Amino acid sequence: MTDLPLHGLRVLELASVLAGPQVGQFLAELGAEVLKIEAPAGDVTRTWRTAAEVPDAPVSAYFSAVNWGKTSRVLDLTTAAGQAELHALAAGADIVLASYKPGDAEKLGADYATLAALNPRLLYGSITGYGPASPRAGYDAVLQAEAGFMHLNAAGPGQPAQKMPVALIDLLTAHQLKEALLLALYQRERTGRGALLEVSLHDSALASLVNQGTAWLVTGHEPQPLGSGHPSIVPYGTVYTAADGTQLLLAVGSDGQFRQLCAVLSRPAWATNARFSTNPARVAHRHELEELLSQRIAQVSGAALLLELEKCAVPAGAVRTVGEALSQPAARAMLLPPTAGFPHQGLRTVAFRCSAWSVADALPGPPVLGHR
Repeated sequence: MTDLPLHGLRVLELASVLAGPQVGQFLAELGAEVLKIEAPAGDVTRTWRTAAEVPDAPVSAYFSAVNWGKTSRVLDLTTAAGQAELHALAAGADIVLASYKPGDAEKLGADYATLAALNPRLLYGSITGYGPASPRAGYDAVLQAEAGFMHLNAAGPGQPAQKMPVALIDLLTAHQLKEALLLALYQRERTGRGALLEVSLHDSALASLVNQGTAWLVTGHEPQPLGSGHPSIVPYGTVYTAADGTQLLLAVGSDGQFRQLCAVLSRPAWATNARFSTNPARVAHRHELEELLSQRIAQVSGAALLLELEKCAVPAGAVRTVGEALSQPAARAMLLPPTAGFPHQGLRTVAFRCSAWSVADALPGPPVLGHR
């Protein structure tokens, strides 16, 4: 679509797995021409299939998560011919996305210095695990462990640490690189010069600790796992089970919302009780309040309760499966339509809307290896 903001932008994706390819699909959804350069064996996620998938499917569900809107070309960068073809492509590209271990890009003739010498306007987005000085490869699960996320995601103090169900650190890193690239594009419009943009999974993870990180920096006390609860707001995040079996979550962020909740539950006295009348008091008496809420919510219809809370503007929601979430009417705008070559819907990576351009109605499906 020619009205998309990145129409005419040429991107070479030398990245694999999730973080770099997620950036590539983001750029494709905004109109860029994205060529995915793959080694002869292909992106490893082509083989990452769930037990429910067809064993010999050329495109796995994992690969399809971040590879819509691209074409694929196989280049063996361990050969002079492969490097020569890459150099020819880079000479006419706007952006290169790379996710090599430090030192590997140089061995393959795919590093910034080599490609920028051919194209001074090139923006080169480099993703590493721990920065350009560390030889360690970056893996999302390892970074979730090392950066504190798994510790905080345990069911409670003393419970086993557990990782997030998606590659959260990869996604946070992708967002950092998107922001860097958009700023670099803006700067290039003014200066005409390209740039090397470096982002690591490690730094992206630490930057995303936000309030949990500053809680330690300010107090010196280690934040403790609370399951889905919140360290400084109550009731916020805890899951309750209603009489009809509905699992629901409350996100009560103010004393006014708490008073409304108590009224809907026919327990107005809780809102004036000194243990619960203010948020600091509720945090101090977290376990007492959550026990009372668990007992009361177990006596009422979850569907009816959620409806009443919505009327009162008290934040709450039912716990849904992935399929239930994607089947909601509100999810339709985030789904990409099937294509002739890939008869399944996809997920968009662009979640914002702009009055200056329309949303891409459709994209080519994730490519089979070497498909142009």
